[in-house]
Amino acid sequence: MLTAIRKFRSSTEHLTALHPEFLLLCLLAKSYKTGHSILEEDIFEVDQPNDLFLYCYYGGMICIGQKHFQKALELLHNVVTAPMFAVNAIAVEAYKKYILVSLILHGQFSTSLPKYSSSAAQRNLRSLCQLYFDMENSYSNGKFGDLETYVQSNKEREHDNNLGLVKQDIANTVQLSSVWEAEMHVLQMIQDGEIYAAINQKDGMVRFLEDPEQYKTIEMIERIDSSIQRLMIPSKKITLMDELMSCDPLYLSKGSRERQKFDFDDYDSVPQRFNV
Repeated sequence: MLTAIRKFRSSTEHLTALHPEFLLLCLLAKSYKTGHSILEEDIFEVDQPNDLFLYCYYGGMICIGQKHFQKALELLHNVVTAPMFAVNAIAVEAYKKYILVSLILHGQFSTSLPKYSSSAAQRNLRSLCQLYFDMENSYSNGKFGDLETYVQSNKEREHDNNLGLVKQDIANTVQLSSVWEAEMHVLQMIQDGEIYAAINQKDGMVRFLEDPEQYKTIEMIERIDSSIQRLMIPSKKITLMDELMSCDPLYLSKGSRERQKFDFDDYDSVPQRFNV
């Protein structure tokens, strides 16, 4: 399937109908690493909107399987905020997972969608995912018992296969039960590069350190330059798309019709003098 994608697409930026099918196969086979290989490519060309919805939704699930929660959040966010005339089932399921991943990653989530989201999503998604909004209230108070009680009392109402993610949320809210467990947690954070610290074994104190990276090495400069070059690519493409659109006859004719709706002669002239 991956070979077929590479031969069928016109470029690495082209999203085909085979992309979501490939990701679904990887999910069913639990071959997350294989599926993740095509998620690293930037997409600028889409044949069908539904392909983009499924690509981002399945891609988000692939990243959840690998515990790459930040990337999962980005992909699910793309589904929820994509243009749509009516809310579809993919967006609803993506929003549920978006809420859960936000809680795992940040401990909270925004209850309102961005302004660039479709009006259909802004009007309907919350009511269709109300159980997850209510669960966030139990999550935010930090009481493990309340959260577990809520999940147990409502798990029969939702058959959406999100229980595994919910259990990860519960695990995040459980308080550390011992000094040893707390130490292991801090050590894991140090190992993952989330914090810079050292543990004094004698008194059990944690000493936080400054970031050792001075951002002066050749390797770091090359990484920064690579990131800048990567960001410049989509910027140039957006500029090119804007230029092509501004020359599109259909776009220009529609814009002309819209402007003709407003005749400045229909408006009163600006008064030159005000009587007080």
